[in-house]
Amino acid sequence: KPTEMCAHPHVAVQDHVHYTVAFFILVIGTVGVTGNALVMYAFFSNKKLRTPPNFFIMNLAVSDFLMAITQSPIFFVNSLYKGWIFGETGCKMYAFCGALFGITSMINLLTISVDRYIVITKPLQAIRWTSKRRTCIYIALVWTYSLAWSLAPLLGWSSYIPEGLMTSCTWDYVTSTPANKSYTLMLCCFVFFIPLGIISYCYLCMFLAIRHASRDVEKLGSQVRKSTLIQQQSIKTEWKLAKIAFVVIIVFVLSWSPYACVTLIAWAGYGSILDPYSKTVPAVIAKASAIYNPFIYAIIHSKYRDTLAEKVPCLHFLAQAPRRDCMLVSQSESSFRDSVLSRQSSASKAKFHRVSSVSTTDTHVWSDVELDPIGHCLRSSYSLGALRDKEYNSLAKQLEEKGSQSQEQVR
Repeated sequence: KPTEMCAHPHVAVQDHVHYTVAFFILVIGTVGVTGNALVMYAFFSNKKLRTPPNFFIMNLAVSDFLMAITQSPIFFVNSLYKGWIFGETGCKMYAFCGALFGITSMINLLTISVDRYIVITKPLQAIRWTSKRRTCIYIALVWTYSLAWSLAPLLGWSSYIPEGLMTSCTWDYVTSTPANKSYTLMLCCFVFFIPLGIISYCYLCMFLAIRHASRDVEKLGSQVRKSTLIQQQSIKTEWKLAKIAFVVIIVFVLSWSPYACVTLIAWAGYGSILDPYSKTVPAVIAKASAIYNPFIYAIIHSKYRDTLAEKVPCLHFLAQAPRRDCMLVSQSESSFRDSVLSRQSSASKAKFHRVSSVSTTDTHVWSDVELDPIGHCLRSSYSLGALRDKEYNSLAKQLEEKGSQSQEQVR
């Protein structure tokens, strides 16, 4: 029972084990709070980062920050005292916060995957459905969904109790009662396995869409139009962001998988084989999930790095050097410009203007992501496109003047 477990918090474990756990929790808490705080600071200090896709990243940083700041200090103090010292109410609040912020992070990663799926495979629908207002609604739904699962043990469906070395708390997945077993099974399904299945489906579809688009461009060969080039480069940009999100998801799943395995072992009726160590180590690994995202998802992006290098004096080393991608884009644009300037007929001119208008539409469709590590290269590409138009118009005008002069001479 929760009361009995809180009244007898000490477990026959050597002191150095508690101190070792305390050390790792201290590191996890310090890195998690600092890293996610930097992400939030960069988001609020740079208006260019406040785009709808980045709101999901910001929400992920908030949930991870709250996870680290509410869990690590209490876990650390309890490890030093070698038992739970905050009473039954403190145990419930601690476990509630851990469940709320952990579930929010998982569902938020699901939302990011669906967002990437829509942008890459259904760009026209992304234009209609992507806005700051809709994004805020989706984020509110993520928190509401997480809150419902977190409140359930406080309302009688399962309960929150100390676990492992009795220095942290979670829902009661050990006691074999209908309420506990049903909650554990439903939680694992609707918070872990089903979201993981949806994420896998989204990434499979994205991979197939990218491969299909790449093959189409290869078939076009030298006949690739400006609009196709820009669309292909934009798809690659979106895919880079999706791949980084995929790394975050893999790390998150690996962090929580040991914990999920432990709970399912207990749910299956084999809880007696689980000792305090086998319950505490997965809990520590799960808490560490809050420290990876700032490094993988945000800080490695050029715009976040540049913002932090500019705003935080001790982080000047994050400023990036010019990227090779820009050179590649410039070279492709230069070769394309030469091919365009070789067109001299009025029919070609009209066709070029039609392609140019299509390109403007494509640019609008594909430029909704601010976390693009080579976004500045694409913007340079668009400016080169405008320069191309001017050069072509100037050449066409000269040809028309020469043609009119020759006609007058003939007359």
